[in-house]
Amino acid sequence: MEYILTAEGITKQYGKAKALDGLSMHIPKGAVYGFVGRNGAGKTTLIRVICGLQAPTSGSYTLYGAKSDSGAICKARRHMGAVVERPAFYGDMTARKNLELQYTLLGMPSKDGIDALLELVGLADTGAKKARDFSLGMKQRLGIAIALCSSPDFLVLDEPVNGLDPQGIVEIREMILKLNRERNITVLISSHILDELAKLATHYGFIEKGRMVQEISAEELEQKCRKYLTVRVSDTKRLARAAENLSLDCEILSDTEAKLYGTVTVTALMGALTAEDCELISVSEHEESLENYFINLVGSGQKEGAAQ
Repeated sequence: MEYILTAEGITKQYGKAKALDGLSMHIPKGAVYGFVGRNGAGKTTLIRVICGLQAPTSGSYTLYGAKSDSGAICKARRHMGAVVERPAFYGDMTARKNLELQYTLLGMPSKDGIDALLELVGLADTGAKKARDFSLGMKQRLGIAIALCSSPDFLVLDEPVNGLDPQGIVEIREMILKLNRERNITVLISSHILDELAKLATHYGFIEKGRMVQEISAEELEQKCRKYLTVRVSDTKRLARAAENLSLDCEILSDTEAKLYGTVTVTALMGALTAEDCELISVSEHEESLENYFINLVGSGQKEGAAQ
């Protein structure tokens, strides 16, 4: 698998406090990578490090094959765009003027792409309206447009839907999906709004206390979060045979307890168990959400301190 970004053993220390503690990360090319963690877990710190805004205390990362401690890393960063913490723009300028200024700062000789960029982010009709008068969602979209001025292959978004109303969240989501699917832009999204990430992400990284707890694909996560029945029976070996006859996946937990994955009625299950001379003691239905999965993965402890 080809990776846009890999990080190995990244540590960032402020005095005695560690915002990042040996974190590793692997972002596949073409992915929408959901970077999941509580406030203070270290998400923003990691983003600031890979964007070159801060240096790691130890560890290294590779971006487009360029090592973080090599001279090639600055050139590699030209292929990425980022909105870190909050969108950066000039409030007394229109959306168009902000993009024109960004084109000038990038040394781009032609401004022909600005109209298409404004259309892409839904700001083509803002006219003479100053950016300071934009809604929060419009400001976020302007920040993303500025990050896209350099035509990056890799877009980094730090909490892009934080504080937005439902309509604003939908607009940002649709834009990200369009960038990923139509322009093949790899996207890293840090967020603690898990239900929204579930509609976007192809891969996930779960961070807690500055450490990567787990990296997993959306397909693998879906398997872990799918509906299942927890059943208690007299003999799980007999249950396994009954499950096979019903084309159900069976996960044995003990001699008397198991999980069954698939669609089946209780009547059909009891019939199959009776045929195997297996007694059904209890049955309950479950569906694990992404939020529950995350809590079970990292624990339900208190939020961490100020470092993000």
